[in-house]
Amino acid sequence: MDINKVLFISQEISPYLPEGEMATTSRLLAQGVQEKGIEVRTFMPKYGFINERRNQLHEVIRLSGMNLIIDDTDHPLVIKVATLQPSRLQVYFIYNEDYFIPNIAKDLEINTHPDDNDERSIFYVRGVLETVKKLRWIPSIIQCSGWVTALAPLYIKKFYSDDPSYRDAKVVMSLFDEQMVAPLNEKLAEKLKFDGFAEEDLAPIISKQASYIDLMKLALENCDAVMQCSENVDEQVLKLVEESKLPFLPYQEGDHADVMNRRMDFYHSL
Repeated sequence: MDINKVLFISQEISPYLPEGEMATTSRLLAQGVQEKGIEVRTFMPKYGFINERRNQLHEVIRLSGMNLIIDDTDHPLVIKVATLQPSRLQVYFIYNEDYFIPNIAKDLEINTHPDDNDERSIFYVRGVLETVKKLRWIPSIIQCSGWVTALAPLYIKKFYSDDPSYRDAKVVMSLFDEQMVAPLNEKLAEKLKFDGFAEEDLAPIISKQASYIDLMKLALENCDAVMQCSENVDEQVLKLVEESKLPFLPYQEGDHADVMNRRMDFYHSL
């Protein structure tokens, strides 16, 4: 396929978070695609302990101001942005004080306040997708990294299925060596139904506290391809990928430039 724009919806990006595998891979992948001359938009949550002054974040007024309704409650959406030097990669941050608050523990809200992770995930995913629409920017590829982004394929393929911004996009799910602190609230499916999803759309998470495996199953049912970004990935997830028969790029080792070329070839094959 012809690729001119790639959207990265990431759970973590370095250097805004400690340089773990997911944060580092998310940054290097976005930078690598941008260096190929392709337009990139990169998003992550604005976690409470990210220092706005030190990282030179500023609010994008023209994109902020809309409300997202989750479980019949309005939540204001605030968009912030920063630019990574020397790559000049712009990173957009999704923020709302209900879900991301100053955290003196220097840990992520997804770890310290797991009871809110169902709504936090919905808010983040919808915030990204509504912002991209507002930018009037139409991606060819959408790459999702981290379990917080696992609802994105569902929204793109069902909620936004007729939207010109996403209608022709190919959704790629990244697989990492990760886990959740706790299963999501058992009311997650009911909250998603509020956005118009049918029960059959939500089969892996109906009437249960959704586990990491449940979320990955839901994501795989709605994405177009899978990219393994960690050498070690949960065996149950890899089995789900095999059963799905989706296009799959296994873990790539070697020189960064060679790995990027193989990943670009994978994008073009979709």
